Amino acid sequence: MYSKFQTELQVRPDDIDMFNHVHNSRYFDYVMAARYEQMERCYKMPMEHFMQNNYGWVVRTAHIEYKRPLTMGEKFVVQTGIAEINDRGCRVDFIITSRKTNKVCSDGWFDYVLINTATGRSMKVTQEMVDSYSI
Repeated sequence: MYSKFQTELQVRPDDIDMFNHVHNSRYFDYVMAARYEQMERCYKMPMEHFMQNNYGWVVRTAHIEYKRPLTMGEKFVVQTGIAEINDRGCRVDFIITSRKTNKVCSDGWFDYVLINTATGRSMKVTQEMVDSYSI
């Protein structure tokens, strides 16, 4: 029902941990970076649109399964797509794949809640949002 989109990124030196591979926390950053880029490029509703209207997306739950490490300088693809939209948020699935090996390095999902940034409280997802993200 919902489309999936891809963004290519590259491991930077500051992503590397003491075990000489990408630190686990950076995978969150990779998904967020890809998602923001895709919101503008693919959905034509960038994060700035949400912020200008006092909307924000907050991570409620995140699940990541680490399968293979990413290493220094490695290029990879982050594929994301909405799995479902509900009254107050959505679930976004992701897969991170190495360009070098074409193997999945990690996958998982994020549950987001839509909030009113002026009050900090959750709010209902608008029909405009559902329409924009239902491609």
